Amino acid sequence: MRLEFPQSLAVYDDYAQAQKTVDFLSDEHFPVENCMIVGTDLKRIERITGRLTTGRVAAGAAASGAWFGLFIGVVLSLFSTEGTLGIIVSTMLFGIAFFVIWGLLGYAMTRGQRDFQSVTSVVATRYEVLVEHKVAAQAREILARLPGALPNPFE
Repeated sequence: MRLEFPQSLAVYDDYAQAQKTVDFLSDEHFPVENCMIVGTDLKRIERITGRLTTGRVAAGAAASGAWFGLFIGVVLSLFSTEGTLGIIVSTMLFGIAFFVIWGLLGYAMTRGQRDFQSVTSVVATRYEVLVEHKVAAQAREILARLPGALPNPFE
């Protein structure tokens, strides 16, 4: 849902505070469908999880290939009346071989420029509560009653 003319109600350093604000407005029977929490000042965080080696690449690719091969084998065995186990084992072995070859080839092409594994996420460092302009004054009045609330800068 988009707000037509949103106005800033409050800005917080963490999501929990923004959520608490909207929850308080809801408890006070404010029409919260006129609210929006927007994460701003985005940062990309990359958590390094370990060193990447040829062995790790091969092991990860083999595991992925085995699962893919198992899936293909099960699907193919549904249409076969004979040799179900043979089909599953052969597709798993083919999947392992194919994935390991492509995994190692891709790793070799990086030429050691990225020898680590990581997990990346994007997080906001500030959270702004926006409200539709038609109900902004009402929201500010209600928010002023929130225990521990700061004085309203719009008064």
